[in-house]
Amino acid sequence: MDSSGPNSEDIIVPPIEGVAGGGTAYGWNDGGFQGSNLLKESINPSEVPTTDLVHIWCMPSTANVGHQEMPRPLEPINLLAARNERESVQIAMRPKLTWGSSGMAGVVQVQGCDLCSKSGDRLSLGKSVTLRRVVPILGVPDALVPIDLPTSQVSLLPGETTAIWVSIDVPSEQPPGQYEGEITITATKLDKEYSSKSAGQGLTRAEKHQLYRGLRSCLDSVEQIDEKPLEEVVQRVKSASTSLRRVLLSPSFSEFVSEDALDDMMDEDAVSNLPVRVKLNLTVWDFILPATPSLPAVFGISDTVIEDRFGVQHGTDEWYNALDRHFKWLLQYKISPYFCRWGDSMRVLTYTSPWPADHPKSDEYFSDPRLAAYAVPHCHAVSCGTVSEDYLQKEIEILRTKPHWKKAYFYLWDEPLNSEQYDSIRRMASEIHAQAPDARVLTTYYCGPSDTPLAPNAFEAFLKVPKYLRPHTQIYCTSEWVLGNREDLVKDIIAELEPAKGEEWWTYVCMGPSDPHPNWHLGMRGTQHRAVMWRVWKEGGTGFLYWGANCYEKATVPSAEIRFRRGLPPGDGVLYYPGEVFSSSQEPVASIRLERILSGLQDYEYLKLYSSKYGRDEGLALLEKTGLYLGPERYTLEHMPIDMMRGEIFNTCQT
Repeated sequence: MDSSGPNSEDIIVPPIEGVAGGGTAYGWNDGGFQGSNLLKESINPSEVPTTDLVHIWCMPSTANVGHQEMPRPLEPINLLAARNERESVQIAMRPKLTWGSSGMAGVVQVQGCDLCSKSGDRLSLGKSVTLRRVVPILGVPDALVPIDLPTSQVSLLPGETTAIWVSIDVPSEQPPGQYEGEITITATKLDKEYSSKSAGQGLTRAEKHQLYRGLRSCLDSVEQIDEKPLEEVVQRVKSASTSLRRVLLSPSFSEFVSEDALDDMMDEDAVSNLPVRVKLNLTVWDFILPATPSLPAVFGISDTVIEDRFGVQHGTDEWYNALDRHFKWLLQYKISPYFCRWGDSMRVLTYTSPWPADHPKSDEYFSDPRLAAYAVPHCHAVSCGTVSEDYLQKEIEILRTKPHWKKAYFYLWDEPLNSEQYDSIRRMASEIHAQAPDARVLTTYYCGPSDTPLAPNAFEAFLKVPKYLRPHTQIYCTSEWVLGNREDLVKDIIAELEPAKGEEWWTYVCMGPSDPHPNWHLGMRGTQHRAVMWRVWKEGGTGFLYWGANCYEKATVPSAEIRFRRGLPPGDGVLYYPGEVFSSSQEPVASIRLERILSGLQDYEYLKLYSSKYGRDEGLALLEKTGLYLGPERYTLEHMPIDMMRGEIFNTCQT
């Protein structure tokens, strides 16, 4: 993780429009000292067990841990993950009483560590193990802001629950086995060193004197050992070692000491019962999630939003760098990003690479195994001018010679509504197919042309769109909203397609469908977010599209407050936030919803593996057996069925 990341103590209320500010203090007296007078006195957290000051417990990644989430018993974390998979869990903290100042209940020090197996294999902190603080957007837990590693200080507010999001990324080459580690949480005083970023600054005179005495003792022990008897030299070295150990284990250096080093150096006198140690156990099994996702999930990134917010001029080096940074960051979520720019009447220019096809960067993008599909622009991506047939011809000629051409598609128009717009799709598709008969054109739609009735009613007209667009579209991408709760209508949609001729059925969500159906709006349940991909697998779609990941209101400063677009459900079109909103970091900040999208795509791979071994009917039976997903209004509201499904696949499919 970037060591220049934010100090979490600074993250209290980010400049997001509509963020709920403070708590209501409901449940404030839900804990405290039994029979103690400490409530009436100033509390020194170094002299009090953290369990007496803070409730600490664990929650699954599907839980929306809001400010008023009430405590539960603390239990060890037990996770299961394949190789090339990310698994996440949350650690919740709620103060029992106040030991801080300036309106804070207090500060806790959160320290991570590597996860280790008995054979010595590791999942390293900062690379495979990451910690982020959950920050509310419009009062809903959503933004995941990185915190310093290995140690960070987190401020707790009176009567409010705070959550830390812990993610573990298992590399493809990681040896299978059992891995163990822990997250240590200690109530502490606010260490000004975290604010100053300067060692020693902010230490009290007494703390400085204590460090001085320790180092002085060490130096005295090893000075003038020349010509001393061997036994005396050994004793002096042992004494110096003891002095150094106590200095290194002091609070002033805690952020530099890894958990494993701490265990190795501690003797009985140094062991403290003050922290809370959250045990983390991970089982890595032999299944490797494919490098190239089985489900092409293409997500749009608005290039104009990037231009406006980050002040980069279209086509400049800074513009290319900004797009490159966003593209590479989103690849980790097993999605295939494309950049987009909107024209009149929902015409859309889409492109995965801003460079021309013969540029080395384009080949780098398109050949990346993590990319399942890429959009080819119908006209030059760095110019909004007129369409150049010569440009299109040259691009296609180059791309058709590449092995990655099978990933290519053209996305020309979004949700055509009338015959004029449908005719525009036909015209542009004809130009493409004249150069490449095997090219794939994608069209999103939720209805037939309004001025040319294709059937007596709206749904039948919707079903006739493939016949109306054939052969100008190969990927028919329909809104899940059209189905409502009638999942049985899927067979009618598929019956209209001709897979033998390369036609595919993809789906998408946007403003609809709405609650209780699966979607990615802010405030929906965690399983509701994750169920979008369960639905895709159960219905048999072969791809998925989402219109925008960064489509918030226009701003001209990177750190400006985030405003969701008016007229859209909160969160629609926004799956990550600019890092500058929360700190000086330029790395985007993921939403919890984006993490759940990744989890859903990983679930898709699990179900695909299971059905490849036992048949699709058995896969559908597993959904019903575990209660995971039966339909758009019948899916689990709890996390347990997810673990049941994954555990069943782990037990039956491991080799």
